[in-house]
Amino acid sequence: MLAAERGSARNTRVAYELDLTDFSIFTERRHIPVAKADAATVHAYMASLQTTGLSARTAARRLSALRQFHRFLLREGIRTDDPTTLLDTPRLPTTLPKYLTESEVDALMEAATNRPGRPGVLAKAALEILYATGMRVSELLALPRSALSGDAVLLMIKGKGGKERVVPLSDAAKDAAAVLVAGTDGKGRWLFPGRDPRLAMTRQGFFKLLKLVALAAGLDPARVSPHVLRHSFASHLLARGADLRTLQVLLGHADIATTQIYTHVLAERLQRLVEAHHPLAVGYVAAASG
Repeated sequence: MLAAERGSARNTRVAYELDLTDFSIFTERRHIPVAKADAATVHAYMASLQTTGLSARTAARRLSALRQFHRFLLREGIRTDDPTTLLDTPRLPTTLPKYLTESEVDALMEAATNRPGRPGVLAKAALEILYATGMRVSELLALPRSALSGDAVLLMIKGKGGKERVVPLSDAAKDAAAVLVAGTDGKGRWLFPGRDPRLAMTRQGFFKLLKLVALAAGLDPARVSPHVLRHSFASHLLARGADLRTLQVLLGHADIATTQIYTHVLAERLQRLVEAHHPLAVGYVAAASG
């Protein structure tokens, strides 16, 4: 169902399989068929995750997998109730998204530009597109050669669950992609081909290249990843005046609650606005400087 109806990515399907396998092992020990587990069994399973020291985030993911599984059983008529209905989602700690400063992004771009040979051309195109669009690395590596051809000012992205969205393209991203395409023989299908040009570049291959560029830029490689660039795209847009609803559309979030992790940027921006324009704040600054 996840593959055929939702178009879920392979990593998502693998995660669901691991989570449901763990639950089935738990029910088998209690001699209960996995599809017939009652609310008490599901509750006991979630409680067992806490005793094993599993993080709240992992426990929340396990519960999400169980909810999806039991909704599927309901729809298929395999059972008539959902034992996960009354379970509370584990409280997650509040974490701020990690992002780079604008000057650090500039340093990354410069390091990619200065990197010799095709790896530098590839890194430059990938960084420009990631930072210009905020797309996920899986979306980036799935781009066909024709995605940025011609004078297109918009890019169609196929995201999670096969959902499509349109994002604007920067001139720098288009120029970098054009250089990348010009350096190929024109036979490959992918904008970012792997060692075998018939296949797309792997996530692992791109991560290795990105770490090398980060080192050349004088940045800690542990701080740099495609998702950090996605966070940087979102944080910098908000800091320069974008609103959450627009950002939700650009990032492809199904729920604006997901986009609200960036509200810390809005709070900082509002604070600067108050300090710059509120009469009391201006008076306080003048008094302090006097």
